[in-house]
Amino acid sequence: MAKQKTIAQEVTLEGVGLHTGENVTMKFVPAPENHGFVFKRVDLDGQPLIEADANYVVNTQRGTNLEKKGVKIQTSEHVLAALVGMDLDNVLIELNSSEPPIMDGSSKFFVEALEKAGIVEQEEDRDEYVVKDVITYKDEVSGSEITVIPADQYQVTTMVDFGTKILGTQNATLEQMSDFKEEIASARTFSFLHELEMLLENGLIKGGDLNNAIVYVDKEISDETMVKLEKAFKKKKLSVKPNGILDNLTLHHPNEAARHKLLDVVGDLALIGTRIKGKVIANKPGHYVNTQFAKKISKIIKAEKRNNIPQYDLSLPPLMDIHKIMSMLPHRPPFLLIDRILELSDEHVVGMKNVTMNEPFFVGHFPGAPVMPGVLQVEAMAQTGGILVLSTVPDPENYLTFFMKIDKVKFKQKVLPGDTLIFHCSLITPIRRGICHMQAYAYANNKLVCEAEMMAQIAKKK
Repeated sequence: MAKQKTIAQEVTLEGVGLHTGENVTMKFVPAPENHGFVFKRVDLDGQPLIEADANYVVNTQRGTNLEKKGVKIQTSEHVLAALVGMDLDNVLIELNSSEPPIMDGSSKFFVEALEKAGIVEQEEDRDEYVVKDVITYKDEVSGSEITVIPADQYQVTTMVDFGTKILGTQNATLEQMSDFKEEIASARTFSFLHELEMLLENGLIKGGDLNNAIVYVDKEISDETMVKLEKAFKKKKLSVKPNGILDNLTLHHPNEAARHKLLDVVGDLALIGTRIKGKVIANKPGHYVNTQFAKKISKIIKAEKRNNIPQYDLSLPPLMDIHKIMSMLPHRPPFLLIDRILELSDEHVVGMKNVTMNEPFFVGHFPGAPVMPGVLQVEAMAQTGGILVLSTVPDPENYLTFFMKIDKVKFKQKVLPGDTLIFHCSLITPIRRGICHMQAYAYANNKLVCEAEMMAQIAKKK
């Protein structure tokens, strides 16, 4: 497991807020383990904190905006993208305004500041969500869609199509997060002329100038509009470049728009609060679909943590195969209900069963819609627990295991042919006089299917 990381020392940046036009001071501060990314409004009474959490997203117009108990953080995505891109886990972001400085409209200056602060490894392991299934979110109105699929590391691909000749269709891919600094960080935010006119008329980009936003001229520009733009940007003369961009700016990359959209995806998905091991594919991404996807992933992760679903590599050789199991347990087919033992310690045991259509109980248990009987799931957990208690005696083949009590049994999901059941049994109290009191869980398809408290006792055969 990779270790968590924070910065070695504080570092400060100053600039102007894109939408407020206010001067902003932002400070990156080292944070302890399991702190995550947290914003701190030092300009407000009590210096309230706002965690970088998808559940605090209240608005995605012109940026990803967070709010907690009336306290707001605007346009959080560029800062969060830099933190993820620099492989950090725990940083406090102090602000004396509601939004970070826009700088040049990218994450470049934030990345440089974090590099200057230095990065240090912490003691705790990094929490990482390993993507095992395809997860998708689609906005039916816009057609935007984000999907994550299993992969060996966190990767992101964006595909954008704005329906204009000026920009056309663009793609960008980040194969590994270590390339963020060189490939993505300098990609600046952009706007189309028709959007810019509306924003200027409504005073919504007070901090905008030609140094922090690419302006794509997607329509005929009148002399009157040009005068307004020159006044807004405090320029004596503006013109349109042959590539359709308002002048006084040179693109860093031909596909800079797609790269910036990728930057936004990385920043917005930081709101999940957990690193992802998987490949994200974003088609026509935007802050709304990004953050809705972040909320969906966050809910899935929380549900799995709540159910405490263990993960095991079933391709590895088992600790005990069926022959070793039968040397300990007196059960035999068709009543031997475990196939492998994956883990065994003084306090816990993990077993496995492949449920096939050939199971004899399917012949009579809903043959038209076969479901594994719940009582047999409990029995399978008990047999797994039997391995734990029998491992405490030198001659387990001379003992039998008998139930004393079953309590708090709950069935959560159906178990069907083709499922692989994982049983996790752990001691509630130490084994005394051959009596074992266990908490047992059964999982299938990354879901909890059954749980129970069980008490059993081993006794010598007569």
